[in-house]
Amino acid sequence: MKITYIFALILLVSTLIMAADETEEKKDTLWTPKGVIGLNLSQVSFQNWSQGGENSIAFTFLSNFRINYIGEPWKWRNSLKFSYGRTKLGSEQFKTNDNEIFFESTLIYQIGWNISPYGGITARTAVSKGFNYDQEPALQIVDFFDPFYLTEGVGFAYDRIENFTTRIGIGFKQTFADKFNSKYTDDPETPNEIESFKNETGIESVTEYKIQFLDNMTFYTYLRLFGRFEDISVWDVRWDNIIVAKINDYFNVNINVLLIYDADETLRTQLKEALQLGISYTLF
Repeated sequence: MKITYIFALILLVSTLIMAADETEEKKDTLWTPKGVIGLNLSQVSFQNWSQGGENSIAFTFLSNFRINYIGEPWKWRNSLKFSYGRTKLGSEQFKTNDNEIFFESTLIYQIGWNISPYGGITARTAVSKGFNYDQEPALQIVDFFDPFYLTEGVGFAYDRIENFTTRIGIGFKQTFADKFNSKYTDDPETPNEIESFKNETGIESVTEYKIQFLDNMTFYTYLRLFGRFEDISVWDVRWDNIIVAKINDYFNVNINVLLIYDADETLRTQLKEALQLGISYTLF
């Protein structure tokens, strides 16, 4: 089953690449591609340093690809976010500090109203092995496509304001797991069986907004909510906030604050904050 998901991801990426190639050949196309890759680095080294300290190195590789079709009556928006990073302190081994692939595709049919019907999917998984470093030795808790989260949604979307979209509808969330099924997909009410698949139905809401507030600074926020019908008082939350200060065509400073709450993963609110100086390059 994991091979099927890998093939599906390759097919999606290939579709984006082929659409981007067609955009280069046909200048009057309604396809608009955008691709940015970046590398954030941090390094400290000491030698005969009397004030104390440890050598350290950290890096994060990230990429953000978008390809949108804006026509009449259809709009089709696709995005793929990839981030992976590692940190090494002193004589310790490298530790993973960022580890995610996030894909989203939304198809909107414009009917002349202020709101339009939509259908969409999101997919999320880890890039590689991830560990809980609070334990000794470190405990592996995720791997590529283990777990794998897939969500489909249908409902209505509003996108009449520039750089602002919001949508709400019925959501269907599936969680797949293999080695770590006991943590992410197992039903505690069936003690004699360990499930590797879980399906949930509820309400999906997604809002995103981007604004340039200085000549060289932009702010982007993405808020995704999912509430299960079986317990509508508990909501999954993904709130991603990024401020980018552009120094020149290749260097920028960015602040990223990502808040996640997913009761399937942990009952605690997850928070990641990163302040980084990075190198970025716009592919198209």
